This record gives sequence, structure tokens and C-alpha cells, in this order.
Amino acid sequence: MSMLRRKPRNFTVRVTTMDAELEFGMDWKAHGLQLFELVCRTIGLRETWYFGLQYVDSKGYTAWLKLEKKVQEQNIPKVSPVPFVFQAKFYPEEVSEELIQEITQHLFFLQVKQQILNQEIYCSPEASVLLASYAVQAKYGDYDKDIHHQGFLQDEELLPQRVIEQFNMSLEMWEERITAWYENHRSLMRDEAEMEYLKIAQDLEMYGVNYFDIKNEKGTDLLLGVDAMGLNVYEKDNKLSPKISFPWSEIRHVSFRDKKFTLKPIDKKSPDFCFISPKQKMNKLILDLCVGNHQLFMQRRRTDSMQIQQMKAQAKEEKAKRQIERDKLLRERQLREKAEKEKEELKEQLLHFQDQSRLAQDALVRSEEAAELLAEKAQIAEEEALLLAQKAAQTEQEIQRIQVQAIKSEEEKRLLESKAREADTLAASYAAESEKKSKEAEELKKQLLHARQAEKLAKDKLIQLSANPYGDYQISPFVNHALSPLSMDQDISGAGEVSVDLKIDSDVEKLSQEIERERVEYLERSKHLQIQLTELKTEIEVLKVEEKQTELDRIHMDISNKGETKYSTLSKITSGTTKARVTFFEDL
Repeated sequence: MSMLRRKPRNFTVRVTTMDAELEFGMDWKAHGLQLFELVCRTIGLRETWYFGLQYVDSKGYTAWLKLEKKVQEQNIPKVSPVPFVFQAKFYPEEVSEELIQEITQHLFFLQVKQQILNQEIYCSPEASVLLASYAVQAKYGDYDKDIHHQGFLQDEELLPQRVIEQFNMSLEMWEERITAWYENHRSLMRDEAEMEYLKIAQDLEMYGVNYFDIKNEKGTDLLLGVDAMGLNVYEKDNKLSPKISFPWSEIRHVSFRDKKFTLKPIDKKSPDFCFISPKQKMNKLILDLCVGNHQLFMQRRRTDSMQIQQMKAQAKEEKAKRQIERDKLLRERQLREKAEKEKEELKEQLLHFQDQSRLAQDALVRSEEAAELLAEKAQIAEEEALLLAQKAAQTEQEIQRIQVQAIKSEEEKRLLESKAREADTLAASYAAESEKKSKEAEELKKQLLHARQAEKLAKDKLIQLSANPYGDYQISPFVNHALSPLSMDQDISGAGEVSVDLKIDSDVEKLSQEIERERVEYLERSKHLQIQLTELKTEIEVLKVEEKQTELDRIHMDISNKGETKYSTLSKITSGTTKARVTFFEDL
């Protein structure tokens, strides 16, 4: 045996997920399953049944990597590294009930968001604004007016270009409306905001639907839609409202030979549903999607496997931990906000007390000035009273002198009597004036005493304000303490007929009805949301540019005006017999 061993041949692959780019070195004999599992382990994904590895083959067709075959035996590009895209191949019926891991929710959120922005999924303008607000909440967290100033969304791709072009609205006006919704999502964590996004997106008519060009026996061009709930047939220019639908619960067998694809219903008396696909390669992909979606349809209606039960229990535990951490953060934020509020209240109290102190000082000064003025007036009144008393004494003396002289002569007596009467009148006048001035002096003394008492009260209040400027207000302990921040695949290649039996359990119909009832209940709960969307639609309707409306816009408007939804339309078109639906398809 040669001592020199041949080195194993390797090749490099580059796998692009919705939020990362991964590169691996693979053995030349590696199977698709090995590469797929390697990617899932790397990103921590356990809900692998929704996803697949997509590539563009040498003929330019989009294909999914077969897991049971060797990678190099498939028609992959002959380049290095070999490019693959890791993305969702199948979609859940009810995201909130089926998606378990946060990473699964996040990958679906990113993919559906990109499909809406790329217009692969039609979304009305008002719903686009609402979805954009949840995307902003998932990225930026709670709205903060001190941080999220006008223009903070100018570099974000949040709305389909079709929506932006259909209205006479600037980017600032769109941002204003998105922000108005964004403010209402306060306290939603990233995973919760992404789940709310998906819950709204799953009600869009084109969500999770793979479309294929087909023809009926008359050669009419139609579209076939394959999704989580069954097969739908659409007119060529209308991807929103299917004309007929076949739920998985009614399909027993699917097969194709060359370009002819056949569905056999559960009811053996019903006719087969057949259509023509222009490319045999597309028939392989259609069959692959039918098998995968049917398996998931059945899986949802069975008891959860041990693996899924364990995953749900683990997810529940992790969610509980996140909730505890979230509650802790919420409490700390509330305490921080309370402390800030109390701090602002203290500032206002301080300013109020300072104003009161200033007013008290002003009143004190005015009181002192008034007291001084009253004291001066009292002194003047006392002096005037004293002067009047002196004059009265002098007058009395004069009267006595006159009386002495009156005896000298009668005539002098009469003269003196006349003068005496005048003096008496004058003395009475002086006495009355003196008594009046005395009373004024007493009143001024009382006013002076009152002013001095007011002055004393003002001084006492000023001393009290200076000693305790906050009064009886209790300072929160949070003001003076820093708050620590918290931080299935089968080989279907070859000639001849390829077929798959889609076995149905006996209780599938009952379970399907239960799921439908749950969906109706959900739609009932979301009526308030529809009201808000209608209000926004009315608000921006006047700014619409009619000539830029697309055919899908008009179709969606017609559906909305009829009050129909994705689920009511499907319910209506599946209510007839299979024979009637097949006949309708052949007559299209």
C-alpha cells in the first residue's frame, strides 16, 4: 500500500440566511441533509421542517436542494463557493400557535417583511403603515421622543415602493404616520413585535402562496396557488381572489405524467381535477410542495410528537424567563420614571417656595414701610393735639383776664361779654378739634400696633420658609440613589407517472373545523384593528394618485368594499361539491 494517501476532495458552499452569511467546507460526497443540518445547528434552529436550501440551477431555474441525494449529484452551480439561500419553503397556518422558537419567528418575520417590500406579497397602504410600525418597534424598542426625532426613519426601508408612489405624500408624512402607530406599541419586546407583524401578514391574500402558470383543457391561462391549506386556482391577472379551491382534507392522491397534473379527491364518485403545466420541471416542484404542505397539514391535526412537546416546554420556560426579566426591566423603568417625576415635582415645589419666600419678603418690606408711615402720622397727630391743648389753655387764661377787666365798666363789660361769647365759641371749636385729633391719634396707634403684628408674622413666616423650604414634602429615596441599568423530499426525477397518496385521518375534517372556528374568533377580536386601519385609509385616501393604482389595488379595493376576507373567500369557494368546482375550472 502506498504511503501517500489521496487527500479527500472538498468543496465550499456559501449559505445566505435572512440575516447572516455562512460559509462551510463540505466533503465531496456530502449529502444535502448533512449540509442542511449543519446550517440549522449553526443558527440554532430546531423547527427545520419549514425550511430548505434553495439554489438556481445551470438552466436558470429555481430549485430546492434534495436532502437524500449527494450535493454534487444535483444540478448545482459549478462555481466556488456554491451559493445557497436558506429560507422558508412551507408556511404555518397560524403563526402564533405553530411557531415555537424565537429564531423561527425571527426568520419568518425577516422573510415575510422582505416579500412585502419586494411586492411578492400584496399589502394595502394602510396595512403597510401598520406593519412598518411593528418593524420599527422590533428594531428600535419603545418610542422615546427625546431620541427618536423627526427623520430617524429616513434610511429605513419600511414601505413598498408601490405604496410610496401612489400618494402625494412626502417621506416625512409617511414617517409621521408610521411613528403615530409606533408610539402605541410601547412595552412590546422584539419577539412580540415580530409576532404581531406575522399575525397581520398571515391574513394577507398572497401570504405563503407559491404561484405556478397552468392551463385548463380549453387552454385558458390560469394560475395555480399552493399553500398551507390546499390548492387554489386564480385568473391570470388576479392573485388575490381564487376562483376555486381544494383543501388538503379533500385530496386523496396527486400525480403527474409529462405536463399533465392530476388530483384525485377523497370522494371516489367525484371527478379528477386535471390541469396542464407548461414545464415538466415545474410539475416536480408542484408535487414536492403538495407533499410537504400536506404533511404539515396532517401534523398540525395530530397530537404533538415528543420532540415538539419538549420544544414547546423549553420555549415556554424560556418565555417565562424572558417575562421575568422583562417585568424586572419594566419595574426598574417605572421606578426610574417615578424618580424623575418626583425630581421634577421637587423642582416645581422649590420654585413655588422660592416664589412664596420672595412674596413674603416683599410683603414684609411693605409692612415696615406702612408701619413707619403710620408712626409718623401718629407723632404728628400727637403734636397737633398738644398744640391745640396749649391754645385752649391760653384761651382760658384770656377769658379769666377779660372777666377781671369786665368789672371796670359796663360798656367794657358788654364788650367783654361779646368777646367772651366769641372766645367761648372759639374755645368750644378748639376743644372739639382737640377731641377729634385725640381720636385720630388713638386710631393711628391701633393701626401702628396692627402693622407691627403683621410685620412680626411676616418675619416668622420668612424664618420658617428659610428653615424648611420643602415643607412637609417627603423626598423619594430614588432621587439620591443611582439606578443600575440592565443592562421530504423524495427523488421524483425520471420518466413516466409520478404520484403520491395523501392519506387522510378520519378526524381531520373535525379538527379543520375547529381551526376554522379559532380563526373566526381571531378575526372577531381584531375588529378594533380593522377600524383603525379604516381610519388611516380614509385619512390618506384624498392624497391617492388614481392613475398609479395597479390592477391588484383595484381588486383589493373591490374585495374590501364587499366586506370579504381571505378566509371568507376560501370558505365560500370550497362550500360547493368537488364536481361543481371541476366543472367550473373546465369552463374558465
